[in-house]
Amino acid sequence: MQVDFLQEAKYELMDTVLSYERELVGLGLRFWDEVDRHVEWVRSNYELPPVRPGGYRRVNLSVFPYYMPYIVRSTIWIVAVAHQHSRPNYWIGRAGTVPQP
Repeated sequence: MQVDFLQEAKYELMDTVLSYERELVGLGLRFWDEVDRHVEWVRSNYELPPVRPGGYRRVNLSVFPYYMPYIVRSTIWIVAVAHQHSRPNYWIGRAGTVPQP
């Protein structure tokens, strides 16, 4: 199944990569690689995480304190690349912007 990011999630991913890269050269690339591995996991296992109130599923990154909520339509839509400890559910309004099949 195809996986795509909402535009806001793409911005969050890029901002986080750049932030980590400014912190330590190579750290942003490690974050990018971890996101990429989890996107591939979601592509193959998207039905495993339970549906949460709001109709989304979520996968936590293993190393970095981030998670990716996603919604399954005819495409798997990554709704956010969100930090686990700051502003919980700030992205929840985006769920209504996920394109319908």
